[in-house]
Amino acid sequence: MNFKRTVLKNGLRVLTIPMPSFESATVMVMVGAGSRYETRLNSGISHFLEHMAFKGTQKRPSAMEISSLIDGMGGEFNASTGKEVTAFYIKSASNKVELSLDVLSDMLTHSKFDSAEIEKEKGVIIEEINMIEDNPMRSIGDVYERLIYGDTPLGWNISGEKDIIRKTTREDFLNYIKSLYSPHNITVVFAGGIENKKAIELAEKYLGDMQHFDTLRYKKYEEKQEKPRLFIKTKKTEQAHIAIGFRTVKIDNPDKYPLEVLATVLGGGMSSRLFHEVREKRGLGYYISTSQDSYQDAGSLVTVCGVDPKRAQEAISVILEEYKKIRNSIPIKSGSKFKIRNSELKKAKEYMKGHMVLGLENSRSVAYYYASQELLEKRIDNPDQTMKKIDAVTVQQIENVSKKYFVEKGLNMAIIGNFEDRQSFENLLHL
Repeated sequence: MNFKRTVLKNGLRVLTIPMPSFESATVMVMVGAGSRYETRLNSGISHFLEHMAFKGTQKRPSAMEISSLIDGMGGEFNASTGKEVTAFYIKSASNKVELSLDVLSDMLTHSKFDSAEIEKEKGVIIEEINMIEDNPMRSIGDVYERLIYGDTPLGWNISGEKDIIRKTTREDFLNYIKSLYSPHNITVVFAGGIENKKAIELAEKYLGDMQHFDTLRYKKYEEKQEKPRLFIKTKKTEQAHIAIGFRTVKIDNPDKYPLEVLATVLGGGMSSRLFHEVREKRGLGYYISTSQDSYQDAGSLVTVCGVDPKRAQEAISVILEEYKKIRNSIPIKSGSKFKIRNSELKKAKEYMKGHMVLGLENSRSVAYYYASQELLEKRIDNPDQTMKKIDAVTVQQIENVSKKYFVEKGLNMAIIGNFEDRQSFENLLHL
């Protein structure tokens, strides 16, 4: 799989990933805009705008008209908002690609932001916030990131705050677009059954006249942690949800790949160390996983799990012990070191590469893979190049990053559950 990159005169970046065997294609527009670009006065506007983009344009005045058009061509459409990017896409038969870009460009440049529709959608957004609040398995990640990134845009929930959502006006959307939706801050991706020449022609036709302007910059996050941190969100639940992790690296740091392999060894799949210790060996909970999550200027390796509240402290101790084993190479009964074995390293790499291949089996995922690299990283790697970087990780590199980042002062733990005894959890926060 390879890509072709073209930059239009107005700065718009166009990526084409031909997939000749595909009779479908995805057109995706991704913008370097997300919740970390917001302020206290417009928190949630990025996500709200994603909803409003499908609510009508000057050419297609209603949500029904847009959805009927896409349904009528047998396509699927959706959007997503993150802290650093917002993406809109339509996936359809490859002979409908021009219509897909026609609709997306129309939404991007001529959305009505009708005041009546805004008022109706406020209720939808608020109910989405309520839904996430009622699902601790989904919200534990937000609670954890609020703990490590604090009261900054990077630590705020993407969905925003209800009170601010209720005050949002048409003018807020227009001002936000004027601050970030410049063509040089946008990439358009064509993935699937389409040729590069045709893709460039369509991008020029529908987005070539967008006007370039200087965009808003995000405020760089500054790390200020000198001791372990704990946050308990008190909520009556049948299961305690826990996130335990450490501050690590930004997205372009060379330590990222050793950390990702380390995360897989710890909590990637049903044969990982933590899955075995927490679920299979002790029966403490149902789900557990570990990931390395990076932004443009910060990152964290974190384990999340749902466990029996009565055994939450036991689960925490087990997780921290596994972190320590890797960092300290603690001796085990056989007298050898608890090092990552070559077979374990190989399994983790194959797990990562296999899931990457599975994740890129459809054109939408391929489009997102390339678009996010274009906007957030210094270079774009094809999947085979990414796999080579995974393969290049050594046991020594993993041990080095575990010693470097598994440090007590960078330890963070967030909990959602019906707990009042904070001290007993604080007593566990040491390595």
